Amino acid sequence: MAKILIHTFRFRSMKIIAFVGLPLSGKSTASRIAEDMGIPVVVMGDVVREEVRRRGLELTDRNAGRIATELRQGEGMDAIAKRCIPRIRRKLEEKGVVVIDGIRGIAEVERFKREFGDDFVLINIEAPADVRFERAVRRKRADDVRTVEELKNRDERELSWGMGDAMKMADITVENAGNMEDFEEKIRALLRHFLPRVEVDIETKIHPTEDEEKVRKAILNLFPDAEFVIENDTVIARTSNLSRFRELLRMQRILDTARSMFISGRAGSRITVYLNKQTAYISRINFTEEDAILSPLKVTFRLFDTDFEKFLDYLTPETRDGKPIKEVDRI
Repeated sequence: MAKILIHTFRFRSMKIIAFVGLPLSGKSTASRIAEDMGIPVVVMGDVVREEVRRRGLELTDRNAGRIATELRQGEGMDAIAKRCIPRIRRKLEEKGVVVIDGIRGIAEVERFKREFGDDFVLINIEAPADVRFERAVRRKRADDVRTVEELKNRDERELSWGMGDAMKMADITVENAGNMEDFEEKIRALLRHFLPRVEVDIETKIHPTEDEEKVRKAILNLFPDAEFVIENDTVIARTSNLSRFRELLRMQRILDTARSMFISGRAGSRITVYLNKQTAYISRINFTEEDAILSPLKVTFRLFDTDFEKFLDYLTPETRDGKPIKEVDRI
């Protein structure tokens, strides 16, 4: 049986979101918020810190700056960006959205724009020098600046790499001169625009007695716009559209059963259930066990910055006399 080999998903809404800004402007905080929301983060500074450790040097601001400069002199001003691209692509295969923390110059922006085109979004974070120095004092990281003069020198070093030009190219600018709560809410609201509330992964094996097209049809009957990877007799599909699945649950009047299965299948921000592949082929949802004959459809719902209870009330609300009593129209 001929197989379709596709090595990466072609997401309809792939996004690479990069934060740029002078040292201690709030890039790390923005990245932490992204991680809290379930967005993977690639920290460009990790490339430099790994190289410092590889050379057996002490991790200080001076050593990190020297190594970063040497990398750019030896491999080009976009050296660190180039080293990050494989990491970014791996994360994109997992989620479809990635945050980049730590752009230092225009060459890095240009490299990412060439690599990712319109899917690349640059966000500039601005904060006054005195506010940034206070943060360094509070943070006490090994490679942070210790004096105002050190901060000034670090600003000048990064501006010499083209940081100023990179900041001017930003698609969006966020001010971070006030309290932390206000800044966090700004970043969280901004990232929500790029983030699916829920993403669904569907996986199953194709057995020798099964027809590949029928397996595809079984998945598409439940998730019509799913995108596929088929390799080595395994199908993996992905979508963020739950509308057809939600409709079928109501048509079959199995909301209570489904709700129970979602609750028992929850592990943190993921919910995994198993569905009968044969009944899916006739557009029916039938929950089954993981070790069912002919491999069931393993369906994993991944929640991004979405409350589990709200997810349940959207997809499988509680019922009374067979009718939903607490339902939301969207997540």
